[in-house]
Amino acid sequence: MTPSRLVLCILTVFTLGTGGALRGDDKITPDATLTRLLEGNQRYVAGTPSHPDQSVERRTALAEGQTPFAIILTCSDSRVAPELYFDQGLGDLFVVRNAGNVLDDHTIGSIEYAVEHLHAGLIVVVGHAKCGAVAATVAGGHAPGHIHSIVESIAPAYESVAKQEGDKIDNTVRAHARRVAGILSRIEPIVGEAVKSGRVKVVAGRYDLATGRVEILP
Repeated sequence: MTPSRLVLCILTVFTLGTGGALRGDDKITPDATLTRLLEGNQRYVAGTPSHPDQSVERRTALAEGQTPFAIILTCSDSRVAPELYFDQGLGDLFVVRNAGNVLDDHTIGSIEYAVEHLHAGLIVVVGHAKCGAVAATVAGGHAPGHIHSIVESIAPAYESVAKQEGDKIDNTVRAHARRVAGILSRIEPIVGEAVKSGRVKVVAGRYDLATGRVEILP
């Protein structure tokens, strides 16, 4: 092995985390990040997760700071856990969760922080099958308390697919994830500018409760 090749191998070892993502300023591209997530999801679906980045050493190292490579906006549903279904570990994902994966100022601000200060290059908005918040929206009527604010946020997606054939709840889950991803990609100045420059990519997905598969939505 030539000296230059040896140096390259050493640098690779020190810049790669246990899960295979580049750390620090040497970020992988948004598309490569998405591929990594989907490969992890394939392992989860097959029942062969590798559980990366969960060692004592990893936990200790993260006490000094974090460099998550992806941002996940998803539902608070107890059956929906991004670190599990993407087979990632401590410090890998910056996760924002609320009922119905809706947008509000706090959610947007959290995502902006991860883009601006943590330099994550991929945002994935993940809806899921049989979402209760979406079901409440499709059912209509006035939801009690502050739950109504969630229904109001999902309503535009439902209205956009109300006349489509098929499962109204699942159609709305998909439409809502796409809509939220679209809104996020245009929010200025932080996320929108990062998307325009190509530094950040925003995609929508749907998680299947039964199979565990994450489908990236066109």
